Amino acid sequence: MISFEQRRLMHKYVVYDMALQSLQRDYKVIENLKLSIVYLPILDKLLDEISQQCYNSKSLLAKDKIRVVKWEKVDENFSDLIIATAGEDQVFTYANMALKTQVEKLLISHLNNEQVLK
Repeated sequence: MISFEQRRLMHKYVVYDMALQSLQRDYKVIENLKLSIVYLPILDKLLDEISQQCYNSKSLLAKDKIRVVKWEKVDENFSDLIIATAGEDQVFTYANMALKTQVEKLLISHLNNEQVLK
């Protein structure tokens, strides 16, 4: 069983990881735009910040022997996150739309030089 603080840290990691994946996908598309020279520096800065936060969160989880095993899509609205702990595997269900909204808020806050997930 993981503690409330570990669960909070795991959720933070999940949001940062999803933000990182989204930015990496979008980067490939933006590279092909005519004005990519304008957008790419913004994305580069975001990628650096989000990557560092994601790494820090993952490292803290690893110290507690917690790691993400995999995501499983339950249906169009929900996904299960399977994590491994020192004792046993646990499953957490996430609402896809809620995660998407949190990722958007996180990215906007980083653009505004604020931090949503503390």
